[in-house]
This record gives sequence, structure tokens and C-alpha cells, in this order.
Amino acid sequence: MSAAIRVENISKKYILRHQTGGRSRYVSLRDVLARRAKALFQKNPADASREEFWALKDVSFEIKQGEAVGIIGRNGAGKSTLLKILSRITKPTRGRIEIEGRVASLLEVGTGFHPELTGRENIFLNGAILGMHRAEIKGKFDEIVAFAEVEKFLDTPVKHFSSGMYMRLAFAVAAHLEQEILIVDEVLAVGDAAFQKKCLGKMNDVSQSGRTILFVSHNMEAITRLCSRCLYLVKGELKLQGETREVIRAYSEHSKQLSGEIDLTPLPRRFEGNGAAQLLRLRSVQNRNTAAWCYEYGTPLEFAVEFSVSRTLEEPEIGYAIFSITGTELVSTTTYQECPLEQLLPGQYSMRITIPDLSLNPGTYVLALGIATSGRSADHILEATQIEILPSQLSIEKGLHKIWSPITPHTIFELNHI
Repeated sequence: MSAAIRVENISKKYILRHQTGGRSRYVSLRDVLARRAKALFQKNPADASREEFWALKDVSFEIKQGEAVGIIGRNGAGKSTLLKILSRITKPTRGRIEIEGRVASLLEVGTGFHPELTGRENIFLNGAILGMHRAEIKGKFDEIVAFAEVEKFLDTPVKHFSSGMYMRLAFAVAAHLEQEILIVDEVLAVGDAAFQKKCLGKMNDVSQSGRTILFVSHNMEAITRLCSRCLYLVKGELKLQGETREVIRAYSEHSKQLSGEIDLTPLPRRFEGNGAAQLLRLRSVQNRNTAAWCYEYGTPLEFAVEFSVSRTLEEPEIGYAIFSITGTELVSTTTYQECPLEQLLPGQYSMRITIPDLSLNPGTYVLALGIATSGRSADHILEATQIEILPSQLSIEKGLHKIWSPITPHTIFELNHI
């Protein structure tokens, strides 16, 4: 069986630029968490405004015609970047790819749709973008409409469609127009159960017909049912490839290492605190996701920090900061802002931290922790763990897949007709 896709040493580099600013006169715990974290991510401290970030590093694999292959890994592992390269949306920095056959990609809801055009018109537009002739599209038109279940709204501009209607129509077009290769990203995981089942059934039919499928998902059950082989990416590198169950087992074992309690005592400190307190353990509060430190968008972020106090802390502060995977500070706060503490006597303590509405968009983030007393750092850790915010139905309804920024704050808009 010949290769449908051959990838040789693909790498993708992005240049990240950071703002620089002057030194603050007062150094708080929040300042400590923010400033010292920069050293964690900068390869050249002298150049604080420019940084290289490798989303993919020397990835090589081959996919045979007719194979259904899953791609798994935590957010930020490089899965979407790889799919964009294979879909010819972006170019690799180096490396080589060979693709035999036409490619249909469903990387986000409504890709290739024009909001002012009707559903009917967008079927033909999207089909043309995917490289299909008008006669081919007409031949599949009735099947597409029946699968998407949008007959009543076919002549309505798609800007009035709900997110569910968008998904059904976008998937129907990609799955029914017979390109040799179908690429599907995480977008299906946020549909309702009936929709997911229907889409998985259709992808199974596509695979049985001899077409090639690449499928990215956090749903391990769906990956197992659909894919005979799997690729596992970690921080831009291909960690493992092989039979699906074996690869998923390796992924699960790695997730377990990140779950439960994290021993903070051996983690590096970038500069010395005064030793009056020590961060000991970090625990993820149980959530409904299978992996720890993974939270669906719209659900509270909860964790508990254990620490010891060796001598009395005056005006103590316990705080956290959250950074992007590339080191940009996004969120930080301490007990001083929410519930000021006057004193902590020697002993061992546990602080449960709940963030009801973090407003972080789906992605991977870094959690930093710190303790201070009278404005001086007692102990801090710059990379306690990584937190993963997963897509949810709510994130799709809000259109967050169309937004590049990591945070979408609650905002009140008031429109007045003048």
C-alpha cells in the first residue's frame, strides 16, 4: 500500500515578541512571580523583546492510503500546527512533506464559510475551496443537506446559524465531498453526544471506503474506535507512534504523572527566599475531566497548596500567577487582594484556591506559586505545573475558536442610537 502522507523532519518556528518596561519602585509578590518567570522562558536574557518558539521539532512519520490515524497530546503539543502544515495553511520552517491526493480539512467551525451567504451557497463555496468541481458538489448536495439536518435553514445566511448548525454543515461538506484525505481537528469534541456519534460513524464509513483520515481529539474512546494507529506529540516532538491502544496507554501513564499531588519540594527556585516558609505540595481538586490539571472552559479552576511556616510571618501573602506557555503573564493575585492576613504562626497549612470564572480561552498555561511576608519573598516556584483549558460547548458558542488572545474578559457593551 502506497503512502498518502510522508513527513520528513518537519519543524515550525515562531518569533515571539514581548513588551519591556521600566522597574517598579515597590516589589510585591505579584511582581516577583511575574518578573522572575521571564528568566524561565528567555533563552537570551539580554534580548527580552524577541524569542524563538518551536511549535514542532523534527517530526517524521508516514501514513498509508486508507489508514485512520489519531493524533493525541496535551494542548500546546503541536497537533494543530501539524494539521495546518498538512492542510497547506502554513509553511514549515524546515522539513519536507509529500501528499498524494486532495485534502479536506475541518480545523475549526465554519472554515471557508462566508457569513453573508446562505447555507446552500456556502456548500458550493466550501466545496470549491476544497477543490471540487460544481458537478461533483451537485452530486453530493442532497446527502450533505440530509446529514447536516439544516433543510429548513438552507436559504438562510449562515451568520444566523447556531454553533451546532455550523458544525453539522461544515462537517457534512468536508466528509461527503470525496477528497482522498480527510483532516479533522478537536472541533467535533464539543458537539452533543448524538452529533459526535453520527460524525464518528461517518468517519468510519469514510475510512472503510479507502480514504485516509487524520483525527485530533482529547476523546480517547473516539480515537480508539476510529483509529488503528496513533501519533503522540509532546512539546512539539513526536514522542511515540504505533498501535492505538499502546500509544494511548503511554499517554495515560504520562497524564498520571501530572495528576494527583505534585511534590513541590524538589522543583527549582530561581532565587532564594528568606526561608520563613516553604511550598510543599500542590493538589488538583477533582473535576469531571479524565486527566488532572485539565479543566473544560467555563468550569471553576480549583487546586490546593500545602506549605509550612518555620517562623512567624507578618503580613503574609499567598498567591499565584498564570502565564502563557511562552512566558507572558496573564493573571496574578494574592490573598492581599481578596482576604488580607495579619499573621501566620509556625506550623503546616493548606490553602484551597478556587477561581470561579477565569475566562482563559482553551489552551495550555503555566501555574506559578509564591509566599511572601512583609513584602519580601519567603518561597516561590515559577513552574509548579501546566494547566490545560479544554474546549467546551460554551467556548464554541462564544466563538472563542476565532479569537487569538488567551483571555476573553466579561465585558458589558451598551449600544445607544444617536
